[in-house]
Amino acid sequence: MAVCDCPVGAPVGPTLAATCGGSTFMLFMGLLEVFLRSQCDIEDPCNRPKARQSPDTEYDFIVVGGGSGGSVVASRLSEVPDWKVLLIEAGGDEPLGSQVPSMFLNFIGSDIDWKYNTEPESNACLNSPEQRCYWPRGKVLGGTSVLNGMMYIRGNKEDYDEWAAMGNPGWSYNDVLPYFMMSEDNMQLNEVDNGFHATGGILPISKFPYHPPLSYAILRAGQELGYQINDLNGANSTGFMIAQMTSKNGIRMSAARAYIRPVQKRPNLHVLLNTTVSRVLVHPQSKSTHGVEIIDEFGHPLKIFSKKEVIVSGGTVNSPQILLLSGIGPKEDLVKVGVRPVHDLPGVGKNLHNHVAYFTNFYINDTDTSPLNWATAMEYLLFRDGLMSGTGISDVTAKISSKYAENPNVPDLQFYFGGFLASCAKTGQVGELLSNGSRSIQIFPAVLHPKSRGYITLASNDPLAPPKIVANYLTEEHDVRVLVDGVKFAVKLSETEPLKAYGMHVDETPIKGCENIPFGTDAYWTCAVKQNTGPENHQAGSCKMGPGRDPMAVVDHELRVHGIRGLRVVDASIMPKVTSGNTNAPIIMIAEKASKHIKRSWGA
Repeated sequence: MAVCDCPVGAPVGPTLAATCGGSTFMLFMGLLEVFLRSQCDIEDPCNRPKARQSPDTEYDFIVVGGGSGGSVVASRLSEVPDWKVLLIEAGGDEPLGSQVPSMFLNFIGSDIDWKYNTEPESNACLNSPEQRCYWPRGKVLGGTSVLNGMMYIRGNKEDYDEWAAMGNPGWSYNDVLPYFMMSEDNMQLNEVDNGFHATGGILPISKFPYHPPLSYAILRAGQELGYQINDLNGANSTGFMIAQMTSKNGIRMSAARAYIRPVQKRPNLHVLLNTTVSRVLVHPQSKSTHGVEIIDEFGHPLKIFSKKEVIVSGGTVNSPQILLLSGIGPKEDLVKVGVRPVHDLPGVGKNLHNHVAYFTNFYINDTDTSPLNWATAMEYLLFRDGLMSGTGISDVTAKISSKYAENPNVPDLQFYFGGFLASCAKTGQVGELLSNGSRSIQIFPAVLHPKSRGYITLASNDPLAPPKIVANYLTEEHDVRVLVDGVKFAVKLSETEPLKAYGMHVDETPIKGCENIPFGTDAYWTCAVKQNTGPENHQAGSCKMGPGRDPMAVVDHELRVHGIRGLRVVDASIMPKVTSGNTNAPIIMIAEKASKHIKRSWGA
């Protein structure tokens, strides 16, 4: 293996031994750290992007945000050798430890997380501090694709057909499927539906090498209830499956790892890390962009100019924030915080929505007693296999239609499964070990088609201050009913024979605030989902795509900001309605499609 000096700013990650405890685990973490630091990287030693110490003064394209959208756009635009491209990321490079699948939860709340909190909610997260919901978002090259559970889910066919019907030509399912396939290098093509997948793309897609026995029991439980095991990215989006992941050889493949690392030596692609974009520079008279203003890691302001376009890919939280700081947004909101309005665009920050979930707790018998030991650790480090190469039961998912679904053939609920395997990565056991020998695991249904809408606005004109996030979860009764229906299905699933064999049963400990309501009734679960809400991390919609006649639209069907020349938004914020599933794969598709629009616009 190649050996090199590890780059500054690429730590292994947070210290976990104090949290997880146990001498074996501490020894394992020591081994992992020594191994990683000696190799720089598990999979591609010495090939991390080289961040520039100082940028040039002018570029053809400036891409703001190095997450899933920005990584794709910067990579694709720099394919044109005559174009000079700058990618700006507020965070640093991804930590070495984030490559290990079983450690995926360890980085939530770490230095590579924006650690956002919503404003106090009226109907959700009522048991959380100040009734605020926590929103982890990746502040790192690769964005939230460095923090997420890696699940590759495209959404329902009907999602994209609805986008097109809302006045966005070119966004029907048949239109976007080629862009999904363009990005994909599916390493198990024989296990998925023909005609929906491809090889040879930039993004590796594969199942993890290791799945615990409980994962297969969940699939059998779904079959007992009448559901098929399907490729949910194929012909039928209803059913159960062990999902494919953005992974290769038991290692996470973030968007930056897939799209930026292979091209990091291109002379026309420059990367700035630990740099915040404070605003996009817009001529007030001509309403055209000519660059960005940045704050570097030392707090110094600097202007960088663009000859062609600025592409904002900050994500659902940061993209509207950047537009608002630039004077683009609802005029009255800008004036309140002392930002000079440049273009009155009422939809900026509006239409904010997210999948909302509830972590239903269950107990199972402690049937798996395989500890993490040196053999297990070396199995992963040397062969990328074994307990560390997966996320336990977290790679299982299911999509079904609730009884409130507008179309009974279109899923409006997704189910996720989890325990504490990933949070400590210290054993192969699924779930937290309790004193009575049982383990707790969770099944969490998520509402795929929420009707509740919130908004993002500026709390101040300070570009380094977090924006004001008003989620408004569960303010529409429809969302509450669907979520409760999902909880009841989770309980029903636990009562199937394959899961009863594990002694699985629901935790009947009363939820704080719901103690006086009979357990298991609709009234109880309605109370529970509001008290202990599980906000999913699939935020979308805050820079809505739509035609000019839509007063809430921010970008058109080619993702150009209405009324501003040379400015686009490319990330989940442009989704008119969030897709039915995890959002990372759709964001990459959106960025692939946007890159083609940009190239065509400039004759490439």
